[in-house]
Amino acid sequence: MEHGHKPVWDRTHHASMATGIGDPQCFKGMAGKPKFKEGDRVRIKDIPNLFYSRTMMYTRGAEGTIVKLVYESPAAEDEAFGNEEDVEWFYSIVFAQKDLWPEYSGGFPNDTLETEIPERYLEKA
Repeated sequence: MEHGHKPVWDRTHHASMATGIGDPQCFKGMAGKPKFKEGDRVRIKDIPNLFYSRTMMYTRGAEGTIVKLVYESPAAEDEAFGNEEDVEWFYSIVFAQKDLWPEYSGGFPNDTLETEIPERYLEKA
């Protein structure tokens, strides 16, 4: 960078948005109407991602039940590259562990896993 030029990347933008409010609270009201509701059965899409995603590979293709609309925020794969304009809903989804891992012990048939997944990865089961 030449002397006197501003950097292209504003590393304080997100921090200034969240100051005094919090993250993800600073995105509240920006995602629009949620596509799903508590109790809906959903399948996790296997969307390719570039470099980074918080949607675990072991959930891709699996079906689960939405237990809560958690918050509105950009998805991690967008936020990591400074795209904070595409805000979406995040959902807490419960999966039966035996549905995620077929080899999971039959001795614990009621074990579940709960995780948060952004709306872009969800489709109606």
